Amino acid sequence: MNARKFLIHFATVFSIVLLVSVIVTFVYNLIIHGAGVIDWETSFRLSIILGIALPWVRMREAKQGGK
Repeated sequence: MNARKFLIHFATVFSIVLLVSVIVTFVYNLIIHGAGVIDWETSFRLSIILGIALPWVRMREAKQGGK
């Protein structure tokens, strides 16, 4: 997997994780605290971590798939 594919996978995973985590934190805060607040710090942090980790794991599995 070259850098271009890695960046495409990163952007895709980042976008999906950001959207889901924003929705989850909003609904959680709405139900538990009674205020619809989005935790942007947690959402971006999780998106960046999973945006790097998941494409990297896919790249490693693709390399080892030739065995």
